Amino acid sequence: MAKFEKIDLGLKEAYEELFMTDKGREEFRAPKVMDIEISKIDDFENHPFNVKDDEEMTKLMESIAQHGVLSPVVVRPKIYGDDGFPERYEMISGHRRMFACKKLGLEKIPAISRELSREEAIITMADSNMYRKNILPSEKARAYKMKMDAIKRTAGRPKNNSRPVVANYESADIVGNETNESGRQIQRYIRLNYLIPELLQMVDKNKIAFRPAVELSYLTDKEQYSLLEIMEVEDCTPSLTQSQKFKELSKTGELTAEKLSEIMSQPKANQKEKISFSADELRQYFPKSYTDNDIKEKIIDLAAQYKARLDRNRDAR
Repeated sequence: MAKFEKIDLGLKEAYEELFMTDKGREEFRAPKVMDIEISKIDDFENHPFNVKDDEEMTKLMESIAQHGVLSPVVVRPKIYGDDGFPERYEMISGHRRMFACKKLGLEKIPAISRELSREEAIITMADSNMYRKNILPSEKARAYKMKMDAIKRTAGRPKNNSRPVVANYESADIVGNETNESGRQIQRYIRLNYLIPELLQMVDKNKIAFRPAVELSYLTDKEQYSLLEIMEVEDCTPSLTQSQKFKELSKTGELTAEKLSEIMSQPKANQKEKISFSADELRQYFPKSYTDNDIKEKIIDLAAQYKARLDRNRDAR
């Protein structure tokens, strides 16, 4: 008797689904976890979050080496082959896990593949990364802007409002839903994208406070670079009040390098605050024979030398 090859038409699965409850049918149709070759997964285009090879990454690698990837990454098909199956994927959520797997020499990673438009992918990517700890202001700024733009492309521009904002207020409220941040705060973060790279880096390093940085973002690039030069020479950063003055003068075209220097030289309230150190913090840098008064006098002497050097640098400009 001739043998016939068994052909799977998927009728068994369809028959089973017919008698499922709504909940069972939903679970049946849910995306399944599958192992995907890491070499076939590309980073998310313009991914706003940094992947650092730091202590946390080392801990993640140790966890994966011992227990495997406990939470599958999320990808979307990027390029399809002639057979209709995906040949390449784009990472949406899981860049750190993929980086760790690469460093461990793993070839595959458990993943869930979802059919998403570019806009849907951006929104999913932004929301899934906001739970992370220690997110930099620059990362939030880029992610919020990408999500805002994606929402506007998807739903169209909401009604105009009278408030002078970065983008529409209603859209900003939607962007902040997942993080419980107000629309106004979202707009402030998005403003950081208008800072020159050097100033934005200072915000990330907590050398410039968030609110003054938002005000500085309204300055032109030329004005920002002039301010940066003054900050480096004077070794100081602007307060919120000073930054607001800069913004107002920039609007009227009156913000010159001389004005920047004049305003920056004005005393700030926080300059009157008392600076204190514990004895243990300081004694490690001085001979054991030094008394507390010796240490104080030496610090004042070193500070005087430092100020004299700053004055010479300023005069040389």
